[in-house]
Amino acid sequence: MTPTIRIQREDFDLSAEIAALSVGRADIGAVVSFTGLCRDESGTLSALELEHYPGMAEAEIVRVAAEAAERWPLKGLVAIHRYGLIRPGEQIVLVLAASAHRRAAFEAADFMMDYLKTRAPFWKREHRADGTLGGWVEAKTDDDDAAKRWEQAP
Repeated sequence: MTPTIRIQREDFDLSAEIAALSVGRADIGAVVSFTGLCRDESGTLSALELEHYPGMAEAEIVRVAAEAAERWPLKGLVAIHRYGLIRPGEQIVLVLAASAHRRAAFEAADFMMDYLKTRAPFWKREHRADGTLGGWVEAKTDDDDAAKRWEQAP
């Protein structure tokens, strides 16, 4: 299983990505998807600016995808993360995990999102609705706590 990892400015199509992952695959019994969207933050946000180091970000996500493939019997794995200015309601991230059975797909998708949320080399800065530029967004303690559960064997 070779994961599909993409970091891109343009949006993605969930249905097209699932079709590309599963077409002609009778060995896949479950595809779990997670799509992360840019939140409005109660009307205070006009956009989120996402930056990354090209090459390094992809390599890190590939490394974590390989770890997911070692932990769970996956038939396919897709991780797409956008960068640039993303407006409230727009898609930021997609994770698809495919397996013969649902549990492995759910857990692998959850693992990948916890990693992408807390440790992937992306930086987020808020562009506020009032025209001001916010600071760089820090990881939340709840997200870090959720990711710690993966430090133990599944």
